[in-house]
Amino acid sequence: LARHAVSAIGLWFLGMATCTLTAGLDGWPTRMALFFTKAALLTFGGAYAVLPYVYEGAVETYGWLQPGQMIDGLALGETTPGPLILVVTFVGFLGGWQQTVPGAGSELASASGGALIATFFTFLPSFLFILAGGPLVEATRQQLRLTAPLTGISAAVVGLIAHLGLVFAGHTFWPGDVAGRPDLLGICLTIAAGGALLALKISVPWLVAAAAAVGLALRALGLL
Repeated sequence: LARHAVSAIGLWFLGMATCTLTAGLDGWPTRMALFFTKAALLTFGGAYAVLPYVYEGAVETYGWLQPGQMIDGLALGETTPGPLILVVTFVGFLGGWQQTVPGAGSELASASGGALIATFFTFLPSFLFILAGGPLVEATRQQLRLTAPLTGISAAVVGLIAHLGLVFAGHTFWPGDVAGRPDLLGICLTIAAGGALLALKISVPWLVAAAAAVGLALRALGLL
């Protein structure tokens, strides 16, 4: 436990020192490193529970990307191999891209640095919890006194996921403003996908593939 903790903390300080020496305490790499460290340490319940916190910070607080881009990142994470939490790499990439002067030629380097920062500082605490805390978690499996706190955490996670769904639905169905015109095509596609999933019991991979095919067809027809 001590060895893993010292190793993880040492790597964290090394990463923070690199960001600070490169851009200063107020530079965007340092702010991004601190933000994703907090996202990894203070959120529970998997990627869907982390995303509301990431959305609030990346979109509303720091302005690293727009709501529509965050939805694109979620769609990209859902349709590519690997854990959904890799959406933070997408957020870091766009966040780094936004920090450069257009036309300066350094956009790709800055964006790649942002992606690396977001990924490193999100996954580092997770590896510490797994390597150092895994045996401790297994030792509590049969302890009934932990059932009530875990039940409460599960309920909170469900609430966070529901909140995230409502936020993304609002930006999907009303791309501009809630007071503006709704996206009827997006609403119809959502209803059709929900019906296929719940009523027809279509498996999720087939549903995602069908939705991608429909999107490409609509794009080719100029409807998207």
